Amino acid sequence: MTINFDNAATTFPKPLSVAQSLCDAIRRNGGNAGRGGHRLTMQTTEKVFDTRNAAADFFGAQAENTVFTLNCTHSLNLAIQGIMQDGGHIIISGIEHNSAARPVYALAQKGVCTFSIAEVNDDDDQTVENFRKLIKRSTKAIVCVIAGNVTGQILPYKKIAALCREKGICFIADGAQACGILDIKMSDGINILCTSGHKGLYGPTGTGILISDGSFKIKPVMQGGTGSSSFDLKQPDFLPDSLESGTLNTVGIIALKSGIDFVQEKTSAAIYAHEERLCSRFIKQLENTGVIIYRNKKSSYVPVVSFNIPGVHPEQLAAVLDNGGFCLRAGFHCAPLAHHSLGTKEGTVRFSPSVFNNEKQVDNLVKIIKKYKKLKENY
Repeated sequence: MTINFDNAATTFPKPLSVAQSLCDAIRRNGGNAGRGGHRLTMQTTEKVFDTRNAAADFFGAQAENTVFTLNCTHSLNLAIQGIMQDGGHIIISGIEHNSAARPVYALAQKGVCTFSIAEVNDDDDQTVENFRKLIKRSTKAIVCVIAGNVTGQILPYKKIAALCREKGICFIADGAQACGILDIKMSDGINILCTSGHKGLYGPTGTGILISDGSFKIKPVMQGGTGSSSFDLKQPDFLPDSLESGTLNTVGIIALKSGIDFVQEKTSAAIYAHEERLCSRFIKQLENTGVIIYRNKKSSYVPVVSFNIPGVHPEQLAAVLDNGGFCLRAGFHCAPLAHHSLGTKEGTVRFSPSVFNNEKQVDNLVKIIKKYKKLKENY
């Protein structure tokens, strides 16, 4: 039996309700949402709107400001390029995923904008001060993860939001590793929230969400059919239509509602408690074994643990674990800035449980790690 401990990449298995919704949607909701007035379209449009309402309610937002995308990367590109396409200065954190770092870098390479990287420390106040020191008169936005995808470190995102509000700049938050695990709300001070549907919200792949509080205009970087203002060659200037060009992933979006419902029923607090309990069990059993755990007592974390065995390449260790029936991701996790900060030149192995994992699975995983480490020591 294969055990997935790579839920930071995408949660699996999915709730049965999500699988059922996906099957029902592809069998019954075959219309193109927002296109036409016949019954197939109307039924599908209503289902998509139900998910839009559910997502907006989950994050304390307005439905009309809730945009469906393909994934968090898509959301971040729309947000970053939409805010920065006319130039200015943007700040990212030193543990950003490439989904934010690359679009910022690409804009800078084209001469569209400039950027700075704020160091993330163990001390939250120092991290905020690092951002503050980089703000210029031309700074338009700060974009950062709520929680890093390598170690799971939670950034002081509410304090960063307050800093942005003080300076009148846009705060773009990457919630891919936090949404569904932490109780994230737009009232936390977030101007634009970007997240995936297939991770902590337990939806299918190919689903993402961008939510705006309406404070900053996001200029579209794509134009096309939206189902509204069809006689006008100009792209609609209102959300969600301005950022939803082309046919939506209606099947995935409809199933996403079941994922959101699942999380609401379980509650983010209960999910976090369960997953962090598994992380704590994992860490405790590896204490004093020589395995390197990339966590410190001063910081807070979502349920993600990066680790290494000294002298063993992360990819090699992950292959051993895979042969033992456990799926963990090794390498740089699309976050080179974070690994540069950690000093992990070959990357790490990442352990990330879900609500469907249990203590016995953790214990069996640890046994393989200990056995392999002992074998390498005696080789």
